This record gives sequence, structure tokens and C-alpha cells, in this order.
Amino acid sequence: MSLWILNGKVWNESSASLEGKHIQVVDGKIAAIVDASETVNTEGAEVVDAQGKLVSPGFIDMHVHLRDPGFTHKEDIITGSRSAAKGGFTTIACMPNTRPVTDTAETVRYIIDKSEEAQLVKVLPYASITKNELGRELTDFASLKEAGAIGFTDDGVGVQNAQMMKDAMTLAKSLDMPVIAHCEDDSLVVGAWASEGEFSRKHGLKGIPNESEAIHVGRDVLLAEATGVHYHVCHVSTEQSVRLIRLAKQVGIKVTAEVCPHHLILSDENIPGLDDANWKMNPPLRTPRDVAAVLEGLEDGTIDIIVTDHAPHSAEEKAKGVDLAPFGIVGLETAFPLLYTHFVETGRWTLGFLLKRMTQDPARVFRLEEGSLEVGKPADITIVDIENEQAVDPSTFLSKSNNTPFGGWKLKGWPVATIVNGNIVWTE
Repeated sequence: MSLWILNGKVWNESSASLEGKHIQVVDGKIAAIVDASETVNTEGAEVVDAQGKLVSPGFIDMHVHLRDPGFTHKEDIITGSRSAAKGGFTTIACMPNTRPVTDTAETVRYIIDKSEEAQLVKVLPYASITKNELGRELTDFASLKEAGAIGFTDDGVGVQNAQMMKDAMTLAKSLDMPVIAHCEDDSLVVGAWASEGEFSRKHGLKGIPNESEAIHVGRDVLLAEATGVHYHVCHVSTEQSVRLIRLAKQVGIKVTAEVCPHHLILSDENIPGLDDANWKMNPPLRTPRDVAAVLEGLEDGTIDIIVTDHAPHSAEEKAKGVDLAPFGIVGLETAFPLLYTHFVETGRWTLGFLLKRMTQDPARVFRLEEGSLEVGKPADITIVDIENEQAVDPSTFLSKSNNTPFGGWKLKGWPVATIVNGNIVWTE
């Protein structure tokens, strides 16, 4: 099978500019990349005209909730994969807080088999650190790795017991696997949903203090130093966490970290009030000072990658009000336009910086062969119309859920086609 993508704009890191290119794909691999000024023979090949469009390595999202098995009224592997493809993602990693929890080889294989049957995007499953994510007993790391898990995490809850976390890191290190941590000390967050700050004080709410996250980060980087494991921090949201990760990296501890678009763009000052649970997420929106810190952390390399923490919930669940509604927002279909509009269009970031944090860097951190446009690499490619401006319309999401605070926002940089292993899996 042969495919030509003609006249696209490809980012050249050395010249920091977009250059016109034709890209040939053969049997799922990138076979050739030539200047758009050259005449190529497309006879017998499928042709995609990318005139004027950005052609990027497929985006990689290492933090997604697909809710399957167990919560398929919110999302399932197929709808989540379609949502990912519409957002330009070609590889996603799904979290294990499903029902049953992804704590057995059978559940890991269920996720892999269902995603392969769908033939949409690549789905990489995480397995849980502890059985049923209860923090009481470690799972069988070896069998989970053999079944196809790419790392271990109790995302959704923090591992409260330090000895349990150290044992998990020791075991993961022996298997050359990463530990991915949701950092949250339960004793500091009970009964709260908003961050401790001006918003919580104004509305008389109990706030979630920054220490609830940073205490686990500090504990875990010391445990990572002791065990030598690759330790990855989920959805960093506080100034203190950034400072601890920066210090850990400076002394050579093997720690990496991620941040979400909403924590880069929104603070608690943006929350309109207490009526809309689409502003309720975990970690919560922090203060403007925290937003500045995570931005700085991403820009200086303290934070390695951008993820969405795509967390679908049904409209009925989110309609229960902020006290009762579950935490989380969807993010796959708005991530790139949000970041492109707010940071590239404004001149704060180069396009190359944004693409690197969504392609090369997640591939580097998790040792994936995807993430770049090179001859011989998998033909995972995203085509984006960076000139197209349109409003976010949650009713058009391919996700089963549309819980987003960004409805109506006018954004530029919308994906128009997504290619995985040389197959077009979504097009506008």
C-alpha cells in the first residue's frame, strides 16, 4: 500500500521554519520525504493534498481515561480512540482506574485486543500499582508487563503508604518499567474540590492546598533516588511540585513529568461560579502563580510533556452540582487548538516547541518508536489547518462525553486528518 501526502508544511527544527514537503508512505512506514518543488510519481498510490496545511508527527497523549471496561456510558475504547484521532493523536496511553481496575493480565489484554480490533489509534494500557487501586497489595507486575502494560500507576488516587510506593518502585526497577504517580495526600483533600486560594475563600469553600500534591512529589523523588526507578509525575499543577521536580533533576534523579492544557491556560480566577461542574477537575485549577510556575517548568524542561488527562463523564453526572459531580474534563479534541492559539499564535512558543512536547518528548520519555517524521519510522502523521479558526462546539465531539469548560472558545489550529501506520483513521 502506498500513500503520498503532497505539498504539506513540515517544521524544520534547524531553520525554525515550515518547509514545503511531499511525504511518501509505503506499507505503514515513511518511505521518502522530498521538497515540494520536486515532481513525484503518484501513480497507483492514494494521494492526500495537504496544500497549506501543517504535517506533523502524530500527537502522543500519555494520560487518557477511556473508561472501558466498566464505565462505557462515559466512554469506551472505540469512542475514545475516535475522539483521539479527531484531536490529531495517533498514540494514547489509558489509565487503569476502570471497573474492574486494570490489575490483571486479562484486563490488559482486553484493552489491547479491543483497540487492535478497532484499527484506529494505538492504545497503550497502564496497569495499576495496587490491586483494585486500594493501596493495600501490589499487583503482579511481571504478568502485567508480559500482557502488554507499559507502566504502573494508581492514577485517580495517590499511593498513600510510602513503603508500598518504595516496594512498587523497587519491583518496577527490576523489570525496567516506569512508575507513574498521581500525587495526592488524602488527608489534605477530604471534602474539597477547589484549590485553596482566592476562589475558595470568596465562596466559603474548604480548599485543597498545594501541599497535597507536592508532599507526594517530594516523597516519591526521594524514593526514586533510592530505588533508581524511572518516576513520572502526573498532571503537575503547583509551583511547589515544579520546584521539587527541578531540584530532583538537578541532582540526577530519574524523574519526568507532564502537564495538562487546562493547567497551562486556566487558573481558579477563571472559574465562573459554583453552578458549572465542568470546571471541577483533579488536580483543581490553581492560582495564577501556579499557572506561571508550570508554564516556566514546561519551558525550561523541568516538565517534559503535555498530556490531556481526558476524563469523560456523562452530562447527568456533571449535572449533579459541583459538590457531587465527579472530577474531570475531556481534552482530546481541543488540546492542540488550545495550545496553538494561546501560546504559538501569541508568540510565546514556537510551533516547533509545541510539536516537540506533544510528539518527540513523550516518545523519548516512554521509549516509543513513534513521534518523528523520519524515513523508516511508523507513518503516524497528523495534518492540521493552522489557519482555520472556529469555536469549540462540544455537541460535535466524537467522545461520548462533552464535559469541557472551553465550549464557545474561538481557537485556531484544528486537525483535519490523522494517519496511523499509513492508514487514514480520521479525516474532516
